[in-house]
Amino acid sequence: MLNSNKKEPFILFVGDVCIFLVALWLMLFFRYGDLPSATIFIEHLVPFTMLFFVWVVVFFIGGLYEKHTVLFKSRLPSVLLNVVIINSVIAVLFFYFIPVFGITPKTNLFIYLIISFLLLLVWRMQSDVVLGTRRKEKAMIIGVGEEMKELREEVNNNTRYGLEFVTSIDLNDLESIDFKEEVLNRIYSEGVEAVAVDLRNEKIEPFLPSLYNLIFSKVRFFDMHKIYEDIFDRVPLSLLKYNWFLENISVSPKITYDALKRVMDIALSFVLGILSLLAYPFVFLAIKLEDGGQLFITQERTGKNNQLVKIVKFRSMSGDDSGNYGQGGTSKLRVTRVGKFLRKSRIDELPQLWNVFKGDISLIGPRPELPALVRLYEKEIPYYNIRHLIKPGLSGWAQIYHENHPHHGEAVVATKEKLSYDLYYIKNRSFILDLKIALKTLRDLVSRRGR
Repeated sequence: MLNSNKKEPFILFVGDVCIFLVALWLMLFFRYGDLPSATIFIEHLVPFTMLFFVWVVVFFIGGLYEKHTVLFKSRLPSVLLNVVIINSVIAVLFFYFIPVFGITPKTNLFIYLIISFLLLLVWRMQSDVVLGTRRKEKAMIIGVGEEMKELREEVNNNTRYGLEFVTSIDLNDLESIDFKEEVLNRIYSEGVEAVAVDLRNEKIEPFLPSLYNLIFSKVRFFDMHKIYEDIFDRVPLSLLKYNWFLENISVSPKITYDALKRVMDIALSFVLGILSLLAYPFVFLAIKLEDGGQLFITQERTGKNNQLVKIVKFRSMSGDDSGNYGQGGTSKLRVTRVGKFLRKSRIDELPQLWNVFKGDISLIGPRPELPALVRLYEKEIPYYNIRHLIKPGLSGWAQIYHENHPHHGEAVVATKEKLSYDLYYIKNRSFILDLKIALKTLRDLVSRRGR
């Protein structure tokens, strides 16, 4: 059903590589005014292949292989231009500072970058021809809540999916309608071929035998939960019951993954921690010049299994409020001018690399929260404590994909939505997913996005 959407990044990747190769051939053709020989083409292909690999990584970090990237066509030219500029800088550094291949294609490189950008722009803007050719099956969605509305709107407005929800049924209305008349007849009259249904909702139980009989009419059924998670990369909280956690959440050790994750935490935090020492004198000087206060602050956060851990940060406020952020309106502390920069650039979190090295937190995982806020959220948000089954991290899935995640202070509604991303990570955590988060975090740090 949604396989075409899953294949989309791979198709875009193959198309990009083909564009790289075609642009290289066209560059040689225009540069020398003749069909390039195999010798000349291969001579240029060897170093350019190394660049292609780096460029694809930059494309990935830039979001050009995200599932929804192709939907933002109005932004695509600017995103692609920014990525090409970065790749151009990489190419210049590669050829002029590491001239090991005997070619320094000043004019060639300039021509190539122009040709490749134009071809990539045309390819990405017209990718609908390749990616959007599937026939849309007529479908019905049976469920409740805002998630059902979100799912219907996303699928119906996105040409990438092989479905179109032509009708929907709210489970809250089933008691007041005739199931056969309102549902079964509608399925037959509108030619519905697939049904997405909230199978975990108890209100659907009495009607399952009728839906079962539709299998013999070649109607296919899909779990609304799985479709929602696959599309939005988060878990639909309003659809969750205890059985979901029993089926999907496990604290059993993943020996290979856990060992590899810890090795990477130790290695990267040590290297990055040593390199970050270069920034310490400048941060110290900036803080002292502004208000003469202390350099570091220490805060308690809730870690794995609800154990408290002490994290160290550069001070970004006019004093140390122990992370209370003015709860109840009693704090008169303010974020300093230096602190605003430190927070925006995330430099204030550099000392936490030593917390990663010690094993208090990880590089990747749900962000550790203040104990007072944890107690509040555990009362206000169902299943909130499940996020403490694993070690928290400096950056996480929610920090990358949750646009309105809370920064400081109480934010029950935003934190509830953030939990949907944390649950997705806990369920699907893997080394590949951690690598994706790390690369996206690097992008946000460079562009000074997120927090």
